[in-house]
Amino acid sequence: MLDILYEDKEITVCKKPVGILSQASEENEETMCTLIEARMREQNIAPYVGVIHRLDRNVGGVMVYAKTKNAAAKLSAQVSDKDKFTKQYFAAIHGRPETSTGEMQDLLFKDTHLGKSFVVDKMRKGVKDASLEYELLSYNEELDISLVKILLHTGRTHQIRVQFSSRKMPLCGDKKYGARDSFKNIGLWSYSISFLHPQSGKRMTFAAMPQESLSPWDYFDISELTEK
Repeated sequence: MLDILYEDKEITVCKKPVGILSQASEENEETMCTLIEARMREQNIAPYVGVIHRLDRNVGGVMVYAKTKNAAAKLSAQVSDKDKFTKQYFAAIHGRPETSTGEMQDLLFKDTHLGKSFVVDKMRKGVKDASLEYELLSYNEELDISLVKILLHTGRTHQIRVQFSSRKMPLCGDKKYGARDSFKNIGLWSYSISFLHPQSGKRMTFAAMPQESLSPWDYFDISELTEK
């Protein structure tokens, strides 16, 4: 069932659960797209779902989808402009950043054969710049894990995961990028998105907290997150 945060004729803003794909699949499985299409059919609306941004299957949080081609075009045009379309995340990472706030800038290469991204030293074919800002929100000394809030400036494949991992701070539960722990879920959550409505141009911002029942979030005070 869809967890709708906002909906009108142009867009659907919802909370994607962990474990479901954010885009269409050739495997004939249930995805966010099929769920939104089914909802539109129930409302007697010709189904169209425009994917504006993506989350990995094992990452949950706030997403926006377009319900018309015009809305999809206008929202997609905003994605590369950080002043118009912003995305913030919560990440639970191993270790503790040296500074309470900071910025990470790297060159990333996506290896399609391995399905992973890597930090590289030089710009070449297939390499893209990656940038983000982070803020340390909480530190669990017993487990040596930190909770950080992240503002993405670019949206590269596995960007947050590989940038923190390259600095010896892999995300909790992220075995693909070096985590060696027993967490069942990756410590990454799409906390907030903000964009200009494709029709009215009005600034719209939506947020949703991580589910407390999903580790590693239960090792931090969710009420503390709400106050930040």
